[in-house]
Amino acid sequence: MSLPVVRFAPSPTGRIHIGNARTALMNYLFARKQHGRFILRFDDTDVARSKEEYAAAIEFDLAWLGIEPDAVVRQSQRFALYHTAAGKLQAAGRLYRAYETSEELERRRKRQQARGLPPIYDRAALELTAADRTRLEAEGRRPHWRFKLDHRIVRWDDLVRGESHIDCASLSDPVLIREDGTYLYTLPSVVDDIGFDVTHIIRGEDHVTNTAVQIQLFEALAGQGSAPLFGHHNLLTSASGEGLSKRGGALSIAALRDAGIEPLAVAACAVLTGTSDSVHPVQSLDELAAGLDLSHVSRAQARFDADELRNLSARTLHHMSFETARERLAAAGISGPKAESFWRAVRGNLAVFGEVVEWWRVIAGEIEPGIEDCEILAAARETLPAEPWDETTFTHWTALLKERTQRKGKALFHPLRLALTGRENGPELAALLPLIGRVKAEARLSGRAA
Repeated sequence: MSLPVVRFAPSPTGRIHIGNARTALMNYLFARKQHGRFILRFDDTDVARSKEEYAAAIEFDLAWLGIEPDAVVRQSQRFALYHTAAGKLQAAGRLYRAYETSEELERRRKRQQARGLPPIYDRAALELTAADRTRLEAEGRRPHWRFKLDHRIVRWDDLVRGESHIDCASLSDPVLIREDGTYLYTLPSVVDDIGFDVTHIIRGEDHVTNTAVQIQLFEALAGQGSAPLFGHHNLLTSASGEGLSKRGGALSIAALRDAGIEPLAVAACAVLTGTSDSVHPVQSLDELAAGLDLSHVSRAQARFDADELRNLSARTLHHMSFETARERLAAAGISGPKAESFWRAVRGNLAVFGEVVEWWRVIAGEIEPGIEDCEILAAARETLPAEPWDETTFTHWTALLKERTQRKGKALFHPLRLALTGRENGPELAALLPLIGRVKAEARLSGRAA
């Protein structure tokens, strides 16, 4: 069996959000798990609304998520192929001219509904004679082109939804080419899926009704049995159940990145929400890919919770290995022999990765100590052990302090934390103390900035 080929096909008319990332990741991870190919295809046939800056931003956002396309394609560079396909359909009698205006079609739909009929196109254009078409074009009308559907039931085994079917007699013949000669989504999409040997189309459930039309187009252009396999996943919605929009902004990948959310948390939340698998931290996309099973995707709504994402992002950091964090730490100026011990000490207290800079300053820079109890700090200086220190030093030292001062609990530990770190709370002092070192510790316990 051939390796899978999948595609993610955004329109570069805005920034992608976590809902778009769900589709991109499901395709990418599906291909990655099976050593297949992932194609990023920009559906930019709407030249007026498509912007190069959006295309560049989408590529950047996908790269931040860890998605590396095997190929990047722009439909705006492939119009000749769509013209050829349109000609083939015309020659086969499957693409025909229609001249109704949108106002005329709307009036016709309302009449059909009033009569209790389904509001589908009645194929009146097929009754036009050559003379009728000449007259309409002389009046200034330009035709749009509709694909003539076979009125039959189209069936497919959906990768998510199982056995599925649509009766094409219940559908209007779709418009493939507008009056101005530009293409709607459907024809270029099928032409490119054929051209790039796409084997699986994994997309949102809002495309289910398009599937029967596209299967008929595949068959008209490439023969019986040429359609890929389809899988339609549930859509991410807001916590209140509303759909996500490119224009909403707050849940864009760029906004989540700017808020310090971890890319692996975004990936795990985007993929696992609305499935039978719990949303949990992952350490790599390979780990997420290994667990991906489209049959586990629920038919119910997938509600996205921003608070859950923030929590998942923090938990992702808490489980992150030093090897994974090493380059990011180095980029933040954190390296050297203390870097690994430092990361292990502080990661469990991070809400966002950027907080490491402040904790590095606590152990390697200069801070103003907090002085709360001079008596216990004096005793702490007097009992401060000689170096070398390790993570047992703090326990031995505070045991001596307890014996000398008869202090315990918060009365003992809070003054030490304030003096040594300048903070009310934070990582375990047992892990921080060896990193701070005796010189800084003694100075801070004396109330001096160090």
